[in-house]
Amino acid sequence: MAGLYLHIPFCKQACHYCDFHFSTSLKNKTPLLNALKTEIQLRKTTLSGELVETIYFGGGTPSLLSVIELEALLTEIRQHYSVSATPEITLEVNPDDVVFENGTSVELFKAYKAIGINRLSIGVQSFFAEDLKAMNRAHNAHEAHACLAEASKHFENISIDLIYGIPNMSLERWQKNLQTAFDAGVSHISSYALTVEPKTALASFIKKGSYPALSDALAASHFDALVSATEQHGFVQYEISNFGKPGYFSKHNTSYWLGKKYIGFGPSAHSYNKTHRSWNIANNTRYIKSLEKGLLPSENEALTKNDRLNEYIMTGLRTVWGVSFQKIQEEFGDVIAENLKKSAQKFITEGLLCVAENTLKTTSKGKFLADGLASELFVVTPL
Repeated sequence: MAGLYLHIPFCKQACHYCDFHFSTSLKNKTPLLNALKTEIQLRKTTLSGELVETIYFGGGTPSLLSVIELEALLTEIRQHYSVSATPEITLEVNPDDVVFENGTSVELFKAYKAIGINRLSIGVQSFFAEDLKAMNRAHNAHEAHACLAEASKHFENISIDLIYGIPNMSLERWQKNLQTAFDAGVSHISSYALTVEPKTALASFIKKGSYPALSDALAASHFDALVSATEQHGFVQYEISNFGKPGYFSKHNTSYWLGKKYIGFGPSAHSYNKTHRSWNIANNTRYIKSLEKGLLPSENEALTKNDRLNEYIMTGLRTVWGVSFQKIQEEFGDVIAENLKKSAQKFITEGLLCVAENTLKTTSKGKFLADGLASELFVVTPL
């Protein structure tokens, strides 16, 4: 089984915190979509006949594409890949793309469903105007509510994004954000702490003192509230930042964490086949020109044993599935498994990690520190 990711590198405006690859100009949209189709064709041998079980339109803002443009990309995929009869097909949607002055576009949601999209990931981030303005989101609070209300009438499988750790966001306001999601009946929440990435507007504002510095303590309190509230409402925290009701975990993102193969199409997109990782150039013009010549605009690296082991430790500790000592024994040997147990003992004693059924996992106390714990357990000596 494998997954396909399509990076649509266009946005109406730049969010202050975002460091993803995108352009706010749509002038190259048509040639870029043509280039995407060419890349889909050129990479068709990559999966060697494996069945594609997930397709994910991400970005950027893929909801800037028309239904006809989305359908053309899906048609191209089906022509060149073996796609499951019941694939999970996710579309990331921004509220302002589906809510208009005269109301929400009912027909648009129906059209999404008609072309095979069966899961929506809605970029809400917050239901409060002050938060949206501070982040420079393109939508407003009304559009966030309206989008979710209408989407719920047409789709059963809906995820929303929410950001916590925003300066001046009280715990009460954060809890109201969560309650709004619960009241709307969403089946999945992806929630991330606001972070300061280099070369973003947010980094510049904080450096100049025009925006408050982020607080780890605030983010931690929001995270604790998130974990508690989602658990009370029947969600499973199956990955540090992802909470789904049983049966509604993201199959596509889960494939990343479980080490399945995937292909990323589009500028800046990454691909993985268990032994190599590749990434496309993060430049729309150069991406287009390369594919017009029939050349893949990508670089790749062979993954060493250390790379594969450390990636497994990192992803495993972030998920409910943990790090299996048996799997490490089978793939890397008994000595490596025993050394990992010894290295983890310190954090087990501190109550940050635990071992259950021969699997290393983070405790509730250690979840917020998962990435740091993983880095402490990385194996740096060449295997």
